[in-house]
Amino acid sequence: MMKYFTSFITKWRRRSGALEACLQPDGQRLLLLAILILHSSFFIPHSLKAQDYVRRAPDLDRLTQELFAEIQSDEVPYEDLYETLLQYYQTPINLNTATREELRSLLLLNENQITTLLRHREVNGDLLSVYELQSIEGYDLRTIGRILPFVSVQSSNTNSSRGNLWQRIAREDNNALYLRYERVLQERQGYTPPTIYQGQPTTRYLGSADKMLIRYRVSHTKDFSLGFSMEKDAGEQLIWNPQNGQFGADYVSAHLLIQERGKLKSLALGDYQLQFGQGLLLSSGLGVGKGAETITTLRRSSVGVRAYSSLLENTFFRGGAATYQVAPTVQATAFVSHKNVDANLQQSLDSLAQYDEFTSGLLYTGFHRTASELANRHQLAETIGGGNVTYTSRDGNLAIGGTGVFTHYGTAILKRPEPYNHFEFSGKENLALSINYSYVYRNFLLFGETARSTGGGLGTVNGLLASLGSTVDAALLVRHYDPNFHTLYGNAFSENTRNINETGVYIGLKVRPVAKWEVSAYYDQFRFPWLRYRAGAPTDGHDALVRLAYSPTKTSLLYVQLRQRLKPRDLSTAEITDLNPVRALPLPGEQLRQSILVYYNTAVTPQLELRTRMQALRLRDDIGLPWRSGYVLAQDVGYQLNRTLKLTARYSIFDADDYDSRQYVYEQDVLLAVSVPALYGQGTRLYGIAEIRLNRAMTLWLRYAETRYRHQNTVGTGLETIQGQLRGEVKAQLRVKF
Repeated sequence: MMKYFTSFITKWRRRSGALEACLQPDGQRLLLLAILILHSSFFIPHSLKAQDYVRRAPDLDRLTQELFAEIQSDEVPYEDLYETLLQYYQTPINLNTATREELRSLLLLNENQITTLLRHREVNGDLLSVYELQSIEGYDLRTIGRILPFVSVQSSNTNSSRGNLWQRIAREDNNALYLRYERVLQERQGYTPPTIYQGQPTTRYLGSADKMLIRYRVSHTKDFSLGFSMEKDAGEQLIWNPQNGQFGADYVSAHLLIQERGKLKSLALGDYQLQFGQGLLLSSGLGVGKGAETITTLRRSSVGVRAYSSLLENTFFRGGAATYQVAPTVQATAFVSHKNVDANLQQSLDSLAQYDEFTSGLLYTGFHRTASELANRHQLAETIGGGNVTYTSRDGNLAIGGTGVFTHYGTAILKRPEPYNHFEFSGKENLALSINYSYVYRNFLLFGETARSTGGGLGTVNGLLASLGSTVDAALLVRHYDPNFHTLYGNAFSENTRNINETGVYIGLKVRPVAKWEVSAYYDQFRFPWLRYRAGAPTDGHDALVRLAYSPTKTSLLYVQLRQRLKPRDLSTAEITDLNPVRALPLPGEQLRQSILVYYNTAVTPQLELRTRMQALRLRDDIGLPWRSGYVLAQDVGYQLNRTLKLTARYSIFDADDYDSRQYVYEQDVLLAVSVPALYGQGTRLYGIAEIRLNRAMTLWLRYAETRYRHQNTVGTGLETIQGQLRGEVKAQLRVKF
């Protein structure tokens, strides 16, 4: 039906003769829009009804399943991924002014869809409504439904008619304060009275078991963002000592971002993030890498300066950054940052050593709960400066940029003298320079970045995305990072957690053979030319994924996903003994992981939603060694009781042989919070959330979660140890909108 109406209107606009002369283009589009709205009343889900439509909060759980379903790691910055999605929801991208790079940053559109939208905008002018997306080639209802929470349709100059900056801030609707409290109910060892061991009191947490957060933010798309965050982790103290950088809560962050002030495209003061090119030198926010989405998440977007309001204590810059429009096709960005980061400083015992004081590395936990953690707090001064210059052609198809980043530490970094640290960064200063590019030719996107750091290390990543038809997308990416390539704030595509000591080739494919079905897959072959931690020799491996997804209705999704990863690492002494005499030398074993994931999501009624998830894996450290395994079965129920109350709950059972076979399962949480617990051993996990709308200005979230273990008398390790089989957590959050 939709294709018929679109085809009819297109032909009518081209051939209608006298009627064409009587009816102006805007009138034609209004007629088409009326037909689209009529069509929508029958075919579009509720989330698209009414701005014209009422923007609903994104279904982050379902979106997580679709984009990042196979992220099984404790090294993924879930908080940053989630925070970026929420930023897009709170300050949606204006489809009438968005650049190609901004549309790419959504990670929900392929290059062909972006091109057709820009072409439609160029030919027909600004979109009149989100319904108009249905008339653009490549935008099916599933695609439109996914991007709706993160986009808007507004006139190109909305800010100019809203008063001066401070008036716009005062009148902004996207203006809210969040107050959060959470606590583990059972007593953990770190909060018990200290005992005497070898004449010394044992280590204990210095603060209370309460975790508290205050967060405020007011922002408007392409205009401004202003906010602050204050967080006290469980075990930390509330201390007021400005001379030592302590202002009550242990973590304090604030930012001001101003955008689109004539040629001044952005100005950030306080805490901010930067992303240019493919993230080889500067990367922040939504960098997903390998996952269930095998095409669009492969490349990074040059989103430039971004406000920072997350709670991660080590992924941001603190100071100032500005982007200026030097010419219609050239933008220049400069930035400077200075902050103190956590590090364990040590005194050199060698009088002939180059440095009297040094640190073996930076500490990234962000915890300051014990005397030793407090002693390491903000001990290392970090100063960073640099910039970027980018040329973008008038049609947006070609972009070329250059980036430079200079880093200086107040105390030298000297890694431990282990063989795998031979090429690691050492000293106080590092300079890295890069060139990045992207070029669109028809349905092909070429992109890449190449960089060089102090010491001569080279890093490069280059890729190709291709729409081979309306139903087939393909991707190819090649990367190489020298063992002595050092980038301290980079996060380009890689198998390692850092862009160092790696060479690899990635191939991705996505096919939609028939309506409602989608097949996606990737194969990644990688090699580590030098030693790594827990790998005492150069190694190579592979990672492969296949996923079959079926959407029988607009409100249901079923998929099955298989993944295999071979990544060598050193065997333990016991494992070497078991293999002897097959292997006499302690070379890395070939650890093989195989996993399966089955997920089903359906809305039984507009109020009731059900989600079922089963995931399992097995692994072995080498041929000849036994398999270990783990699995999780989880059932979710969501019910919208009325306009003021929404209830969500999950019950799951898990069984994992050991920590290596642990299972990560994304959980729904209060707004702006993330929960991805690691489950191992045997037991059950459940949680329940009540979202209560008290009035138009205030919303309250209440959450309870517990993990109950079998066949063990304690939960956790070290200072987190709980006597018993149960760990329960409570969380409450109040949002006040101004």
